[in-house]
Amino acid sequence: MADFELSEEYQDLSNTVREFADEVVAPVSAKHDEEHSFPYEIVSQMADMGLFGLPFPEEFGGMGGDYFALALALEQLGRVDQSVAITLEAGVSLGAMPVHRFGNAAQKEEWLPLLASGKALAGFGLTEPEAGSDAGGTKTTAKLGGGEWVINGNKEFITNSGTDITKLVTVTAVTGQEERADGSIKKEISTILVPTNTPGFKAEKAYNKVGWNASDTHPLTLNNVHVPEENLLGTRGRGYANFLSILDEGRIAIAALAVGAAQGCVDQSVKYAKERSAFGQSIGKYQAIAFKIARMEARAHTARLAYYDAAARMLAGKPFKTQAAIAKMVAGEAAMDNARDATQVFGGYGFINEFTVARHYRDSKILEVGEGTTEVQLMLIARELGL
Repeated sequence: MADFELSEEYQDLSNTVREFADEVVAPVSAKHDEEHSFPYEIVSQMADMGLFGLPFPEEFGGMGGDYFALALALEQLGRVDQSVAITLEAGVSLGAMPVHRFGNAAQKEEWLPLLASGKALAGFGLTEPEAGSDAGGTKTTAKLGGGEWVINGNKEFITNSGTDITKLVTVTAVTGQEERADGSIKKEISTILVPTNTPGFKAEKAYNKVGWNASDTHPLTLNNVHVPEENLLGTRGRGYANFLSILDEGRIAIAALAVGAAQGCVDQSVKYAKERSAFGQSIGKYQAIAFKIARMEARAHTARLAYYDAAARMLAGKPFKTQAAIAKMVAGEAAMDNARDATQVFGGYGFINEFTVARHYRDSKILEVGEGTTEVQLMLIARELGL
Protein backbone atom coordinates (compact mmCIF):
# COMPACT_ATOMS: atom_id res chain seq x y z
CA MET A 1 0.00 0.00 0.00
CA ALA A 2 3.06 2.27 -0.04
CA ASP A 3 1.88 3.77 -3.33
CA PHE A 4 -1.78 3.60 -2.28
CA GLU A 5 -2.60 1.22 -5.12
CA LEU A 6 -4.99 -1.57 -4.20
CA SER A 7 -3.93 -5.16 -4.70
CA GLU A 8 -6.05 -7.30 -6.98
CA GLU A 9 -7.70 -8.97 -3.97
CA TYR A 10 -8.62 -5.67 -2.35
CA GLN A 11 -9.84 -4.24 -5.67
CA ASP A 12 -12.03 -7.26 -6.34
CA LEU A 13 -13.61 -6.92 -2.90
CA SER A 14 -14.23 -3.21 -3.43
CA ASN A 15 -15.79 -3.84 -6.84
CA THR A 16 -18.03 -6.61 -5.51
CA VAL A 17 -19.36 -4.48 -2.65
CA ARG A 18 -19.78 -1.50 -4.96
CA GLU A 19 -21.94 -3.57 -7.30
CA PHE A 20 -23.98 -4.88 -4.36
CA ALA A 21 -24.43 -1.34 -3.04
CA ASP A 22 -25.61 0.02 -6.38
CA GLU A 23 -27.84 -2.88 -7.40
CA VAL A 24 -29.26 -4.12 -4.08
CA VAL A 25 -28.88 -1.46 -1.39
CA ALA A 26 -29.56 1.77 -3.27
CA PRO A 27 -33.00 0.81 -4.70
CA VAL A 28 -34.49 0.30 -1.21
CA SER A 29 -32.63 3.01 0.71
CA ALA A 30 -35.27 5.70 0.38
CA LYS A 31 -37.99 3.31 1.53
CA HIS A 32 -36.17 2.24 4.68
CA ASP A 33 -35.20 5.83 5.42
CA GLU A 34 -38.78 7.04 5.13
CA GLU A 35 -40.18 4.17 7.18
CA HIS A 36 -37.36 4.23 9.75
CA SER A 37 -37.20 0.46 9.21
CA PHE A 38 -34.19 -1.75 9.81
CA PRO A 39 -33.04 -3.35 6.53
CA TYR A 40 -33.08 -6.98 7.63
CA GLU A 41 -33.06 -8.28 4.06
CA ILE A 42 -29.95 -6.25 3.24
CA VAL A 43 -28.19 -7.33 6.42
CA SER A 44 -28.99 -10.96 5.61
CA GLN A 45 -27.45 -10.62 2.16
CA MET A 46 -24.35 -8.91 3.58
CA ALA A 47 -24.06 -11.82 6.01
CA ASP A 48 -24.23 -14.29 3.13
CA MET A 49 -21.45 -12.34 1.39
CA GLY A 50 -19.26 -12.73 4.46
CA LEU A 51 -18.96 -9.00 5.12
CA PHE A 52 -19.50 -9.34 8.87
CA GLY A 53 -16.63 -11.81 9.03
CA LEU A 54 -14.13 -9.89 6.89
CA PRO A 55 -11.44 -9.18 9.52
CA PHE A 56 -11.83 -12.35 11.59
CA PRO A 57 -9.88 -15.63 11.36
CA GLU A 58 -11.37 -18.52 9.44
CA GLU A 59 -11.22 -20.70 12.56
CA PHE A 60 -14.01 -18.55 14.01
CA GLY A 61 -16.07 -18.48 10.84
CA GLY A 62 -14.49 -15.31 9.48
CA MET A 63 -13.15 -14.56 6.03
CA GLY A 64 -9.51 -14.39 7.13
CA GLY A 65 -9.15 -10.83 5.89
CA ASP A 66 -8.09 -7.69 7.71
CA TYR A 67 -9.36 -4.32 8.91
CA PHE A 68 -8.56 -2.60 5.63
CA ALA A 69 -10.84 -5.03 3.79
CA LEU A 70 -13.63 -3.99 6.14
CA ALA A 71 -12.84 -0.32 5.48
CA LEU A 72 -13.07 -0.81 1.70
CA ALA A 73 -16.48 -2.45 2.06
CA LEU A 74 -17.69 0.38 4.30
CA GLU A 75 -16.57 2.99 1.78
CA GLN A 76 -18.58 1.42 -1.01
CA LEU A 77 -21.70 1.00 1.14
CA GLY A 78 -21.36 4.52 2.51
CA ARG A 79 -21.67 5.98 -0.99
CA VAL A 80 -25.33 4.97 -1.25
CA ASP A 81 -26.62 4.32 2.28
CA GLN A 82 -24.93 5.36 5.49
CA SER A 83 -27.46 3.48 7.63
CA VAL A 84 -26.48 0.17 6.05
CA ALA A 85 -22.80 1.05 6.30
CA ILE A 86 -22.97 1.96 9.99
CA THR A 87 -24.86 -1.27 10.70
CA LEU A 88 -21.90 -3.21 9.32
CA GLU A 89 -19.30 -0.92 10.89
CA ALA A 90 -20.80 -1.10 14.37
CA GLY A 91 -21.56 -4.79 14.08
CA VAL A 92 -17.94 -5.61 13.29
CA SER A 93 -15.63 -2.96 14.77
CA LEU A 94 -17.68 -2.19 17.87
CA GLY A 95 -19.77 -5.32 18.38
CA ALA A 96 -17.60 -8.31 17.52
CA MET A 97 -14.10 -6.83 17.65
CA PRO A 98 -13.93 -6.47 21.47
CA VAL A 99 -14.58 -10.22 21.77
CA HIS A 100 -11.88 -10.92 19.17
CA ARG A 101 -9.32 -8.59 20.74
CA PHE A 102 -9.88 -9.27 24.43
CA GLY A 103 -12.00 -12.40 24.79
CA ASN A 104 -10.68 -15.63 26.24
CA ALA A 105 -10.86 -18.90 24.32
CA ALA A 106 -14.30 -19.81 25.64
CA GLN A 107 -15.78 -16.39 24.88
CA LYS A 108 -14.39 -16.38 21.36
CA GLU A 109 -15.69 -19.89 20.73
CA GLU A 110 -19.16 -18.96 21.99
CA TRP A 111 -19.63 -15.59 20.33
CA LEU A 112 -17.28 -14.98 17.39
CA PRO A 113 -18.69 -17.56 14.96
CA LEU A 114 -22.19 -16.21 15.53
CA LEU A 115 -21.20 -12.57 15.14
CA ALA A 116 -18.84 -13.18 12.20
CA SER A 117 -21.65 -14.97 10.38
CA GLY A 118 -23.79 -11.83 10.52
CA LYS A 119 -26.72 -13.90 11.73
CA ALA A 120 -26.51 -12.04 15.04
CA LEU A 121 -25.42 -8.53 16.01
CA ALA A 122 -23.67 -7.13 19.06
CA GLY A 123 -23.59 -3.62 20.50
CA PHE A 124 -20.90 -1.54 22.18
CA GLY A 125 -22.26 -0.12 25.47
CA LEU A 126 -19.93 2.76 26.31
CA THR A 127 -21.81 6.07 26.13
CA GLU A 128 -24.01 7.14 29.04
CA PRO A 129 -26.26 10.15 29.73
CA GLU A 130 -23.34 11.95 31.44
CA ALA A 131 -20.41 10.10 29.89
CA GLY A 132 -19.90 10.64 26.18
CA SER A 133 -16.53 12.04 25.17
CA ASP A 134 -15.62 11.79 28.86
CA ALA A 135 -16.04 8.03 29.01
CA GLY A 136 -14.20 8.04 32.33
CA GLY A 137 -17.39 9.51 33.79
CA THR A 138 -19.05 6.07 33.63
CA LYS A 139 -21.69 5.58 36.33
CA THR A 140 -22.98 2.13 35.43
CA THR A 141 -21.87 -0.27 38.16
CA ALA A 142 -21.16 -3.98 38.28
CA LYS A 143 -20.82 -5.63 41.69
CA LEU A 144 -19.36 -9.10 42.07
CA GLY A 145 -20.87 -11.57 44.48
CA GLY A 146 -21.70 -15.25 44.56
CA GLY A 147 -19.98 -15.82 41.24
CA GLU A 148 -22.11 -13.22 39.44
CA TRP A 149 -21.88 -9.64 38.30
CA VAL A 150 -24.92 -7.54 39.16
CA ILE A 151 -25.10 -4.61 36.75
CA ASN A 152 -27.11 -1.42 37.12
CA GLY A 153 -27.04 1.67 34.94
CA ASN A 154 -28.02 3.31 31.68
CA LYS A 155 -26.40 3.56 28.26
CA GLU A 156 -27.19 6.01 25.45
CA PHE A 157 -26.95 6.04 21.63
CA ILE A 158 -26.08 2.34 21.31
CA THR A 159 -26.10 1.12 17.70
CA ASN A 160 -27.46 -2.35 16.83
CA SER A 161 -28.76 -2.73 20.39
CA GLY A 162 -32.43 -3.47 19.79
CA THR A 163 -32.84 -5.43 16.55
CA ASP A 164 -34.49 -8.82 16.34
CA ILE A 165 -31.04 -10.36 15.77
CA THR A 166 -29.15 -8.47 18.51
CA LYS A 167 -27.79 -11.10 20.90
CA LEU A 168 -25.07 -9.34 22.88
CA VAL A 169 -24.03 -5.96 24.26
CA THR A 170 -20.60 -5.42 25.77
CA VAL A 171 -20.88 -2.78 28.50
CA THR A 172 -18.41 -0.74 30.48
CA ALA A 173 -19.11 -0.60 34.20
CA VAL A 174 -17.44 0.57 37.38
CA THR A 175 -16.30 -2.59 39.17
CA GLY A 176 -14.39 -0.92 42.00
CA GLN A 177 -12.50 2.17 43.04
CA GLU A 178 -9.35 3.21 44.86
CA GLU A 179 -8.21 6.34 46.62
CA ARG A 180 -5.21 8.09 45.11
CA ALA A 181 -2.43 9.70 47.13
CA ASP A 182 -4.00 13.13 46.62
CA GLY A 183 -7.29 11.93 48.05
CA SER A 184 -9.10 11.70 44.71
CA ILE A 185 -10.98 8.56 43.71
CA LYS A 186 -9.97 6.51 40.70
CA LYS A 187 -12.66 4.33 39.17
CA GLU A 188 -11.91 0.77 38.17
CA ILE A 189 -13.73 0.31 34.86
CA SER A 190 -14.18 -3.14 33.35
CA THR A 191 -16.04 -4.58 30.37
CA ILE A 192 -18.68 -7.27 30.73
CA LEU A 193 -20.56 -9.35 28.16
CA VAL A 194 -24.33 -9.06 28.56
CA PRO A 195 -26.56 -11.33 26.45
CA THR A 196 -29.65 -9.35 25.49
CA ASN A 197 -32.03 -12.02 26.79
CA THR A 198 -30.74 -11.53 30.32
CA PRO A 199 -33.52 -10.45 32.74
CA GLY A 200 -33.24 -6.77 33.58
CA PHE A 201 -31.67 -5.80 30.25
CA LYS A 202 -33.96 -3.57 28.20
CA ALA A 203 -33.54 -1.70 24.94
CA GLU A 204 -35.78 1.33 25.34
CA LYS A 205 -37.77 2.99 22.55
CA ALA A 206 -35.64 3.75 19.49
CA TYR A 207 -34.54 7.34 18.97
CA ASN A 208 -36.26 9.60 16.44
CA LYS A 209 -33.08 10.75 14.71
CA VAL A 210 -32.24 13.43 12.17
CA GLY A 211 -30.47 10.87 10.00
CA TRP A 212 -29.31 7.26 9.87
CA ASN A 213 -33.01 6.45 10.02
CA ALA A 214 -32.57 2.82 8.96
CA SER A 215 -29.91 2.23 11.59
CA ASP A 216 -30.98 0.74 14.93
CA THR A 217 -30.14 2.99 17.91
CA HIS A 218 -31.52 2.77 21.44
CA PRO A 219 -30.92 3.85 25.01
CA LEU A 220 -30.40 0.86 27.29
CA THR A 221 -31.50 0.19 30.84
CA LEU A 222 -29.73 -2.38 32.99
CA ASN A 223 -31.71 -3.07 36.15
CA ASN A 224 -30.16 -5.69 38.43
CA VAL A 225 -28.79 -7.60 35.47
CA HIS A 226 -27.11 -10.83 36.65
CA VAL A 227 -24.44 -12.41 34.47
CA PRO A 228 -21.78 -15.02 35.36
CA GLU A 229 -18.43 -13.87 36.69
CA GLU A 230 -16.75 -15.39 33.63
CA ASN A 231 -18.54 -12.81 31.42
CA LEU A 232 -15.81 -10.35 32.34
CA LEU A 233 -14.15 -9.41 29.03
CA GLY A 234 -10.41 -9.02 29.31
CA THR A 235 -8.58 -8.04 32.48
CA ARG A 236 -10.56 -6.49 35.31
CA GLY A 237 -9.90 -2.75 35.45
CA ARG A 238 -8.71 -2.58 31.83
CA GLY A 239 -12.14 -2.01 30.32
CA TYR A 240 -11.75 1.70 29.68
CA ALA A 241 -8.29 1.30 28.13
CA ASN A 242 -9.45 -1.60 26.00
CA PHE A 243 -12.45 0.31 24.69
CA LEU A 244 -10.24 3.28 23.82
CA SER A 245 -8.11 0.97 21.67
CA ILE A 246 -11.28 -0.32 20.01
CA LEU A 247 -12.26 3.28 19.26
CA ASP A 248 -8.83 3.95 17.71
CA GLU A 249 -9.46 1.15 15.23
CA GLY A 250 -13.07 2.18 14.78
CA ARG A 251 -12.01 5.64 13.66
CA ILE A 252 -10.41 4.12 10.59
CA ALA A 253 -13.65 2.30 9.81
CA ILE A 254 -15.85 5.34 10.36
CA ALA A 255 -13.44 7.42 8.25
CA ALA A 256 -13.86 4.94 5.42
CA LEU A 257 -17.64 5.20 5.72
CA ALA A 258 -17.37 8.99 5.64
CA VAL A 259 -15.16 8.87 2.55
CA GLY A 260 -17.83 6.79 0.87
CA ALA A 261 -20.45 9.39 1.75
CA ALA A 262 -18.22 12.18 0.43
CA GLN A 263 -17.59 10.27 -2.80
CA GLY A 264 -21.26 9.45 -3.18
CA CYS A 265 -22.03 13.16 -3.15
CA VAL A 266 -19.41 13.74 -5.85
CA ASP A 267 -20.75 10.95 -8.03
CA GLN A 268 -24.34 12.10 -7.74
CA SER A 269 -23.40 15.72 -8.40
CA VAL A 270 -21.38 14.90 -11.52
CA LYS A 271 -24.26 12.87 -12.92
CA TYR A 272 -26.82 15.57 -12.14
CA ALA A 273 -24.62 18.40 -13.45
CA LYS A 274 -24.35 16.64 -16.82
CA GLU A 275 -28.09 15.98 -17.07
CA ARG A 276 -29.54 19.23 -15.71
CA SER A 277 -29.74 22.15 -18.15
CA ALA A 278 -30.13 25.84 -17.40
CA PHE A 279 -29.85 28.81 -19.74
CA GLY A 280 -29.19 26.59 -22.74
CA GLN A 281 -26.50 24.24 -21.46
CA SER A 282 -25.80 21.66 -18.78
CA ILE A 283 -25.10 23.26 -15.43
CA GLY A 284 -21.76 21.44 -15.24
CA LYS A 285 -20.48 23.80 -17.94
CA TYR A 286 -20.67 26.71 -15.50
CA GLN A 287 -17.57 27.23 -13.40
CA ALA A 288 -19.65 27.93 -10.30
CA ILE A 289 -20.87 24.32 -10.44
CA ALA A 290 -17.79 22.68 -11.97
CA PHE A 291 -15.41 24.21 -9.41
CA LYS A 292 -17.71 23.29 -6.54
CA ILE A 293 -17.72 19.65 -7.62
CA ALA A 294 -13.96 19.72 -8.25
CA ARG A 295 -13.43 20.86 -4.67
CA MET A 296 -15.72 18.06 -3.48
CA GLU A 297 -13.59 15.51 -5.32
CA ALA A 298 -10.43 16.95 -3.75
CA ARG A 299 -11.94 16.53 -0.27
CA ALA A 300 -12.92 12.92 -0.90
CA HIS A 301 -9.52 12.08 -2.38
CA THR A 302 -7.62 13.65 0.52
CA ALA A 303 -9.76 11.90 3.12
CA ARG A 304 -9.31 8.55 1.38
CA LEU A 305 -5.53 8.89 1.49
CA ALA A 306 -5.77 9.73 5.19
CA TYR A 307 -7.64 6.54 6.08
CA TYR A 308 -5.47 4.44 3.76
CA ASP A 309 -2.42 5.73 5.64
CA ALA A 310 -3.92 5.01 9.07
CA ALA A 311 -4.97 1.51 7.98
CA ALA A 312 -1.52 0.75 6.52
CA ARG A 313 0.14 1.77 9.78
CA MET A 314 -2.27 -0.33 11.78
CA LEU A 315 -1.73 -3.43 9.67
CA ALA A 316 2.04 -2.94 9.84
CA GLY A 317 1.92 -2.90 13.63
CA LYS A 318 3.02 0.73 13.80
CA PRO A 319 1.48 3.45 16.01
CA PHE A 320 -1.63 4.78 14.29
CA LYS A 321 -3.68 6.60 16.95
CA THR A 322 -2.90 10.07 15.61
CA GLN A 323 -3.32 9.08 11.97
CA ALA A 324 -6.68 7.49 12.80
CA ALA A 325 -7.79 10.69 14.53
CA ILE A 326 -6.71 12.75 11.52
CA ALA A 327 -8.51 10.41 9.13
CA LYS A 328 -11.70 10.44 11.16
CA MET A 329 -11.73 14.24 11.45
CA VAL A 330 -10.84 14.95 7.82
CA ALA A 331 -13.27 12.37 6.44
CA GLY A 332 -16.15 13.43 8.67
CA GLU A 333 -15.73 17.05 7.65
CA ALA A 334 -15.40 16.06 3.98
CA ALA A 335 -18.67 14.15 4.15
CA MET A 336 -20.52 17.04 5.74
CA ASP A 337 -19.02 19.68 3.44
CA ASN A 338 -19.69 17.59 0.33
CA ALA A 339 -23.25 16.90 1.41
CA ARG A 340 -23.88 20.61 1.80
CA ASP A 341 -22.34 21.42 -1.59
CA ALA A 342 -24.15 18.54 -3.32
CA THR A 343 -27.46 19.80 -1.97
CA GLN A 344 -26.64 23.20 -3.45
CA VAL A 345 -25.81 21.64 -6.84
CA PHE A 346 -29.15 19.82 -6.85
CA GLY A 347 -31.07 22.94 -5.86
CA GLY A 348 -34.65 22.19 -4.85
CA TYR A 349 -34.24 18.49 -5.57
CA GLY A 350 -31.47 18.38 -3.00
CA PHE A 351 -34.11 19.13 -0.36
CA ILE A 352 -36.24 16.12 -1.29
CA ASN A 353 -35.59 13.10 0.91
CA GLU A 354 -35.88 10.50 -1.85
CA PHE A 355 -32.67 11.87 -3.38
CA THR A 356 -29.44 10.37 -2.09
CA VAL A 357 -27.78 13.74 -1.52
CA ALA A 358 -30.62 14.84 0.75
CA ARG A 359 -30.14 11.75 2.89
CA HIS A 360 -26.37 12.39 2.95
CA TYR A 361 -27.08 15.93 4.13
CA ARG A 362 -29.03 14.61 7.12
CA ASP A 363 -26.84 11.57 7.71
CA SER A 364 -23.40 13.15 7.52
CA LYS A 365 -23.60 15.45 10.54
CA ILE A 366 -23.26 12.53 12.94
CA LEU A 367 -19.92 11.69 11.30
CA GLU A 368 -18.53 14.77 13.06
CA VAL A 369 -19.92 13.56 16.38
CA GLY A 370 -20.11 9.77 16.70
CA GLU A 371 -17.12 7.61 17.71
CA GLY A 372 -15.29 10.69 18.93
CA THR A 373 -16.27 14.27 18.10
CA THR A 374 -14.15 16.48 15.89
CA GLU A 375 -13.06 18.27 19.05
CA VAL A 376 -11.85 15.00 20.58
CA GLN A 377 -9.83 14.25 17.44
CA LEU A 378 -8.24 17.70 17.62
CA MET A 379 -7.43 17.07 21.28
CA LEU A 380 -5.71 13.78 20.40
CA ILE A 381 -3.74 15.37 17.55
CA ALA A 382 -2.68 18.32 19.69
CA ARG A 383 -1.61 16.00 22.50
CA GLU A 384 0.62 14.10 20.08
CA LEU A 385 2.23 17.42 19.15
CA GLY A 386 3.07 17.98 22.80
CA LEU A 387 0.52 20.75 23.31
